[in-house]
Amino acid sequence: SKRELRMRKLDSTKVRPLKYEQLLHIEDHDFALRPGFGGSPIPVGIDVQVESIDSISEVDMDFTMTLYLRHYWKDERLSFHSNRNKSMTFDGRLIKRIWVPDVFFVHSKRSFIHDTTVENIMLRVYPDGNVLFSLRITVSAMCFMDFSRFPLDTQNCSLELESYAYNEDDLMLYWKHGNKSLSTDEHISLSQFFIEEFSASSGLAFYSSTGWYNRLFINFALRRHIFFFVLQSYFPAMLMVMLSWVSFWIDRRAVPARVSLGITTVLTMSTIMTGVSASMPQVSYIKAVDVYLWISFLFVFLSVIEYAAVNYLTTVEERKQRKKKGKASGMYSSDAVQAMAFDGCFHDTDVDTDLSTFSDSCEENETRPRSASVSNVDTTQMKRKTSLKGNVGRIILQNNHVIDTYSRIVFPSVYIVFNFFYWGLYI
Repeated sequence: SKRELRMRKLDSTKVRPLKYEQLLHIEDHDFALRPGFGGSPIPVGIDVQVESIDSISEVDMDFTMTLYLRHYWKDERLSFHSNRNKSMTFDGRLIKRIWVPDVFFVHSKRSFIHDTTVENIMLRVYPDGNVLFSLRITVSAMCFMDFSRFPLDTQNCSLELESYAYNEDDLMLYWKHGNKSLSTDEHISLSQFFIEEFSASSGLAFYSSTGWYNRLFINFALRRHIFFFVLQSYFPAMLMVMLSWVSFWIDRRAVPARVSLGITTVLTMSTIMTGVSASMPQVSYIKAVDVYLWISFLFVFLSVIEYAAVNYLTTVEERKQRKKKGKASGMYSSDAVQAMAFDGCFHDTDVDTDLSTFSDSCEENETRPRSASVSNVDTTQMKRKTSLKGNVGRIILQNNHVIDTYSRIVFPSVYIVFNFFYWGLYI
């Protein structure tokens, strides 16, 4: 309307002034000096809006955050006359000509002001000299992480702001709106972490050569997602431990089967442990995942040692029985394992009476000339299979060492107790 147009004309902030009547008399002042130079420290309020947390790196122990950083202070040298108390807004080209706070990020590794399509800088000046200075910044800063509970850990990180040149005698940093000075985007999310808390705090930092400085803290707590590590580390380790127990149900004479199973599970556990360590920093203390994997590795290793003990005690027992019976060789000697490897028949002194038919067929197979007909060989093999099917359960039960019997109970029980203790301690 005409009235609004007339009122806009009366407001000098909406009219482009001539060069000799500029509203901001920048050339008349020395902006190399802070406002109120020589007097009390100038208060500079800060508020922050966190746009995103871009990444968390355990290897480098740092995080990357994008935020809007806003400064508030008063510089009477920038005051101007306005009939309606309107402010003036500028971009980054004016920043180099006036005084602005020299806030920097403590423990920062990399940082930059976004410059697409132009530098993301905004300066707003009010008639009374109050100034709002806003930046859009991405910063990577250190986070001192403790991995003793990894991957069941919670990390506390902070981004610290401080004036570089002006100590507390010249500049006083403070949160503009107290605890409400820190705001976050509701849609912030991370692949490996829950963001549990954002908070603002303040303190002082002392440097022996320059004095005390005001410091502001942006604190946030990150709790790690556990499901990924359950699938990648814990669950495979559990399966390998349980797979190693299968050897307790395999006949003690089946040396290749039990040894192969034990070595395979040991090597698989070593691969899992190497993969977890490769993605972690080389710390000098033990992590929670290390405890679990090493205990699991110990269970797998002990299953191999268990069979070595079973095999050794079996050999000793057979030697004693051989001496007692006075038999130096034959189907009841300690060479039964080699005999089974050649003819496929099981030989044991404990079951010789029960498997007489099976042993007779094996003896016939050994003494039969190689020129026998194919039909006789097939008949013998069918008899052997029938005999084996009927007695396989008895063979397994009667030819397991007492150590195997106890191991079937002790190993799973101790591993279950360990899991209850582990998850109860770290969760």
